[in-house]
Amino acid sequence: MTETMRIVSSLWNDTKSFRLIPISNDCPYVEGIFDVNLQVLVLISKNKKQSYHMLPKLDDNGDSVKTRSKRANGKDFKEERRLVDSFQEYYIIEPQDIIDFVDKCADNAFIFDYKQFIKQ
Repeated sequence: MTETMRIVSSLWNDTKSFRLIPISNDCPYVEGIFDVNLQVLVLISKNKKQSYHMLPKLDDNGDSVKTRSKRANGKDFKEERRLVDSFQEYYIIEPQDIIDFVDKCADNAFIFDYKQFIKQ
């Protein structure tokens, strides 16, 4: 893989982190997100797949249909299972694998101190 991404400073869950953003149309990913708390790099691919998701049930006006009381999951609206297109995700969890990946695909990997976020 060539250097088709750039590292940028970011926040994830109110924690300082980094992201990878594409800088070329050849890049196979939409973005990369490093979760400092979980110590995982999530890569979101351009490849789409169909998967089921629970979505709010909507009335004729496009508003969520409310329930009479909170459900077991704490939500106060009805949901329905729908098949939707979503981007394929990849999770890299080993610190050295994250470093190897970022070094190979980010054009500024050697000047951006992203390793400060990775516990080794």
